[in-house]
Amino acid sequence: MIDEDGRVAEDAPMRWNGWGDPAKEKDLPRAVRTLLPLLLGRIRRPEPAVPLADVAIPASALNEEDLAAFRAVVGADHVDVSAESRVRHAGGRSTPDLLRRRMPRQDAPDAIVRAGSHAEVVACLSIASERDLAVIPFGGGTSVVGALDPERGLHRAVVSLDLRRLSGLIALDEISGEAALAAGTTGPDAEALLVARGYELGHYPQSFRYATIGGFAAARSSGQNSAGYGRFDAMVTGIRVATPTGDLELGRSPGSAAGPDLVRVFLGSEGIFGVITEVRVRVHPVPRERVFEAWTFRDFASGVDGLRRVAQRGGGPTVIRLSDEAETAVSLAQVGRIGKLLAKGASVVTVYEGEDIGERRALTAELLAQAGGVSSGQGAAEDWLEGRFDGPYLRDSLLDAGVFCETLETATTWSNLQTLRDAVESALRDGFAAEGSKSYIMCHVSHVYPTGASLYFTVLAGLRTDPLDAWQRVKSGVNDAIISAGGTISHHHAVGRDHAAWLEQEIGETGVRILRAIKRELDPAGILNPGAVIAGQGI
Repeated sequence: MIDEDGRVAEDAPMRWNGWGDPAKEKDLPRAVRTLLPLLLGRIRRPEPAVPLADVAIPASALNEEDLAAFRAVVGADHVDVSAESRVRHAGGRSTPDLLRRRMPRQDAPDAIVRAGSHAEVVACLSIASERDLAVIPFGGGTSVVGALDPERGLHRAVVSLDLRRLSGLIALDEISGEAALAAGTTGPDAEALLVARGYELGHYPQSFRYATIGGFAAARSSGQNSAGYGRFDAMVTGIRVATPTGDLELGRSPGSAAGPDLVRVFLGSEGIFGVITEVRVRVHPVPRERVFEAWTFRDFASGVDGLRRVAQRGGGPTVIRLSDEAETAVSLAQVGRIGKLLAKGASVVTVYEGEDIGERRALTAELLAQAGGVSSGQGAAEDWLEGRFDGPYLRDSLLDAGVFCETLETATTWSNLQTLRDAVESALRDGFAAEGSKSYIMCHVSHVYPTGASLYFTVLAGLRTDPLDAWQRVKSGVNDAIISAGGTISHHHAVGRDHAAWLEQEIGETGVRILRAIKRELDPAGILNPGAVIAGQGI
């Protein structure tokens, strides 16, 4: 939100043990409740979640000298050791994160330090280095790969460095089509500030309502409009970074051959090399028109063929997304169309923005029809966009009902896409079966390239054993399957701690040595996000 002075005002906090605005919690649709026992068998009701006031956390390991040092930099009001704030900063929003939030005893950072400027971030890193304190950079709190776990590593305490005070539009170059934003600016605030000037960034991941510009950069985020505007890393033109050993301002020009591109070193680094404090991004005028069209295909394979044709031809929709038969069926159930659940078929959503919509739409329609697609009008596409950011609320409702629900994603080439999909689904199905549980697996493609596409999986299971332990075993098997089948361990969720043990298999031992060398140079004490991205505590 923006106040009367044009400054970005802070939003109400996210639900502490779930997703989003607590006022928007919702019950499971009746049709979904009816469907779940058919898919998963008898579901065990979980124990009620522990109220926030009853959560037990360890006493802060910081002493008064530590706290005084931070207070001298950011002000006494911005150093917080309250139990509530520590629990709220105790992780991200993966299903394991939320399951841990329901427990009576939890780990938590030893303090929350809210820096309000680049200089304050630099000073906080200096204090942490001198005092042997780990630092976890914290933006919107939406990580789903364990990147925000309060991991102290080999250090005596861990501080959550909250960046939300670093918020606002720093500069807008309308001639160049470039904006500079403070890293703690949320997606909605960034768009509101730009729209007030007639521009938009157009980056809308599902975490959009809470995630921050710095988080988008640190995790190499990809949003629903990637087919039209690209991934977030393609939008970034420059960054400012504070590290324990010095600052960097990168991105002098739109193109350069002055050595390797150091901007790319920090995109996807998840705070292990430094703290991103400012991001320069490519922006465009607010589109004047938006057109929707949905399509149906006889099966997922023919839908993939249609998306491939569109991606390789270029100049297509701003948004193009394919849901497999299982995801399409659950989408129908959510809107009460239970009678159509037995119908086979996959569905595609397309959205067009900007110039030459008629021409781009006609070309896309021709290509999708060649692959066997049939237009089903605009209604389903509009419905999808209207509920686009509410999916995580459904996950909370499923967890409350005792249904395990989690997502994962990967990507590969078009020629390998079905092989990878089969491998992941087999690993999920077999993994849950080994835990004595039925599972229901959904898949969609939401990001396409000329040479390949992403695969995004949602899995439901009626686990009867400890869900955290069971999922750790299942996910380990899935990660092995992804690597063996030639997929990437993460297309846009990042590495965090959850995927760190598999990174070497993707980038090789030499690649990991390069990352360790960069970290040793920029963070010789290893204080920044220990254990994230690079497996192990040492550097």
